[in-house]
Amino acid sequence: MDQNNLKFNKKKSENLEAMRKFAESYAKRTNTVFCSDVSITACVINALAENKNNYGSPLCPCRQYDELIAEVDSAYWNCPCVPMRERKECHCTLFLVPEDEFAATSQTQTIELKTILKNL
Repeated sequence: MDQNNLKFNKKKSENLEAMRKFAESYAKRTNTVFCSDVSITACVINALAENKNNYGSPLCPCRQYDELIAEVDSAYWNCPCVPMRERKECHCTLFLVPEDEFAATSQTQTIELKTILKNL
């Protein structure tokens, strides 16, 4: 593997871990929890990390965008998006209020993300 690929893979791993830490910290700070289906949590965190790799920001992965760069610049859909910050409405189901029918009791991602993603 050449040096550029090694650097890119290292950056991907770093962003994945950064997004996991961010998600756990934000869930604790906002008294929200993750989805009871750990694969959803893992997929969303992975997609946020990919968007951070590709666009420089953790753009919400569950939306379609006409102008990606304009969306990144506006920051409206950068995680945590405005609906989440204002009303605790996460369309990705990454952050859920404890009363939500799909809510787990956990604010931590306990299974290694790479393991979950490998098995999807």
